[in-house]
Amino acid sequence: MFEHFETDAIRIQTKRTGEKEHSTPLFLTSSFVFDDAEHARALFAEEVTGNQYTRFSNPNTTELIEKMCSLEHTEDGITTASGMSAVFTSVFGLVKSGDHIVSARAIFGSTHQIFANILPRFGVTTTYVDINKPELWEAAFQENTKIVYIETPSNPGLDIVDLAWVSALCKKKKAILIVDNCFCSPYIQRPADFGADIVIHSATKYLDGQGRVIAGIILGKKELIQPIRYMARNTGPSLSPMNAWVISKSLETLAVRMDRHSENAIKLAEFLEGSADVELVRYPFLPNDPGYAIAKKQMKAGGGIVSFVIKGGVERARKFLDALKWFSLTANLGDTRTTVTHPTSTTHSKLSEAERLAVGILPGLIRVSVGLEHIDDIIAEVKQALSNSK
Repeated sequence: MFEHFETDAIRIQTKRTGEKEHSTPLFLTSSFVFDDAEHARALFAEEVTGNQYTRFSNPNTTELIEKMCSLEHTEDGITTASGMSAVFTSVFGLVKSGDHIVSARAIFGSTHQIFANILPRFGVTTTYVDINKPELWEAAFQENTKIVYIETPSNPGLDIVDLAWVSALCKKKKAILIVDNCFCSPYIQRPADFGADIVIHSATKYLDGQGRVIAGIILGKKELIQPIRYMARNTGPSLSPMNAWVISKSLETLAVRMDRHSENAIKLAEFLEGSADVELVRYPFLPNDPGYAIAKKQMKAGGGIVSFVIKGGVERARKFLDALKWFSLTANLGDTRTTVTHPTSTTHSKLSEAERLAVGILPGLIRVSVGLEHIDDIIAEVKQALSNSK
């Protein structure tokens, strides 16, 4: 709508009601009334647009979708109750029994559970490919491959996928490219600009940004959103108006938050690179990171996540977490407050050791979601925990 991201994020909102409110109100209603019997019929026949029932649509969710479509440069979208419902609904809305998925091996643990244990019950199979071995990707495709699924940067190893390259491959193979853009947000990366067909978010993370609500968003081309909307409408993973309202308001500060997250994260990553207690640091905008060249091409900044491997493995990692004085130990990320987790024992614990190692989740890997606190305080906290965990 506007020329600049920040203005869209602030100024796109629902049409003002007769009350002349300046800020979008909450529409806490389960249903909506019809003008007459013909209006009701036309709405359910989808001959006209409008609200019927909050499981289908609501002014608060509609505002959020309109805003996110503008920010992500997509045509249409739906909201869902959580990030994982966005993952499942986007995939399940597009596949049928007998279809095949090609997925990057480095994906979130619950997404792996969907591909490995849930979808096979319905006759949908998945082949995993290594992000760092693109030469093997084409061989993974089958005649029945319907979807290619990736995260970039990946959770928690921060591997980077070349979006333009994988998009070209998908077009050649006539497969739908789904990209989880949770770690970047549209402020840092717009996968649709590089050819992605569907972009999904756990809006719980940076889009909310303050650890308050759970939500998911699916965005993409109209013809692909249509079957996904049909699936969501009839299975019910709907987002509450309250949560949609919170996230839409949060988007007004997304740009300034992501700038500070990225500024703090690269300074922490640089500090960790110089620490004798650290074996490896992953951050996309570190010049020696394996994904640096691609990240610089498709990302505006490095984002707020830093992963590092502490010397001493699992035991040292646990001691490090226990030595932290004020960082939050939680599986969530994207908060104003710095949060820390040990993926091996939490978010990716359901993977086998071999599966974790295959995607770079080493026993001593620690994921830091760098918050908006002063960077000197953040580094001081990490420094003392490294010292007190020996």
